[in-house]
Amino acid sequence: MPETGNKRGRFSRWLAGSRQTRGYGSLFPWSPGKRVLEAEAGPGENRTKRCRGHASRYLLLLLFLLIFGCSVLNRYIFIPKKDLPATPEKYGIAYREVWFRTSDGVQLNGWFLPGAADRALVLFFHGNAGNLSDNLEYMNLLHRSGFPIFIFDYRGFGKSEGEPLKENDLYQDARAALSYLGRQGWPQERIIFFGQSLGSAVALQMALETKPAGLVMESSFTSMDEMVRHVSPLAYYTVGWWGINLPFDNLEKIGRAEVPLLMIHGDHDAVVPVEMTRRLFARAGAPKMLHIISGGGHCNVFELDSSAYLAAWSSYLLSVLARTALH
Repeated sequence: MPETGNKRGRFSRWLAGSRQTRGYGSLFPWSPGKRVLEAEAGPGENRTKRCRGHASRYLLLLLFLLIFGCSVLNRYIFIPKKDLPATPEKYGIAYREVWFRTSDGVQLNGWFLPGAADRALVLFFHGNAGNLSDNLEYMNLLHRSGFPIFIFDYRGFGKSEGEPLKENDLYQDARAALSYLGRQGWPQERIIFFGQSLGSAVALQMALETKPAGLVMESSFTSMDEMVRHVSPLAYYTVGWWGINLPFDNLEKIGRAEVPLLMIHGDHDAVVPVEMTRRLFARAGAPKMLHIISGGGHCNVFELDSSAYLAAWSSYLLSVLARTALH
């Protein structure tokens, strides 16, 4: 993900699914992060004036939200990236570009990468602040193992039309992707849902609605509420707890997912604490596997040790492949 600066800041970059994501700033442009506040604060009168200025901006923001509603803040969470600088051809992988429509008429764009006939298809739900092209390394790694892959852009991302404003917008897009795959002869029993970062919440919701062959969640978070509180407590206790209407409550949902589960997380993830995945894993039902990548960050666990990463997938997929192989 290209750096967005303090305008969207620390909270927005948390949800980024691109492997370039590094560090974080503030929650909103009106709410500088702790390090920024410390750098700006000066002694005596100047510091007092700055503190009054921050308080005034918060009061204005609260008034603004009362007038215009929560959807304004939601726009600061979704960060669609439009540019597609590369395709699977970068790795010499044959693919087919596809288009399909959601139930509310939004046209979405995706790629289908054919694989071995006896393998389950991996339906990839990517993270925020990226698009299809930011996940080519994932595709290359999994495709080399024989998996057919389908990845699509949510509304507003890449070539897809529309704009994401609500949590359900992403779910509508995911349902449309599943409907498209069904028309192409792919039943959910032969599909593995794979979600990275924000995409893990979408994959989990789909696993509750339609039972897939398996569910893989990487760099997952417990809920939007807890992430806001973790990233910027000041913003949470002023506007976050009521001003953002995007629950993404994975912690409440995961116990109801009755599918084989693999969870992957880097123990040096500076964006989403690894403890969040541990809590999700504890709440999930069996069968389940947890793989912690030593030294892994938010979006680079597959790069840090690709052999260990693939070994985790292979171990998990032994039972899944047995159920999904064609006879």
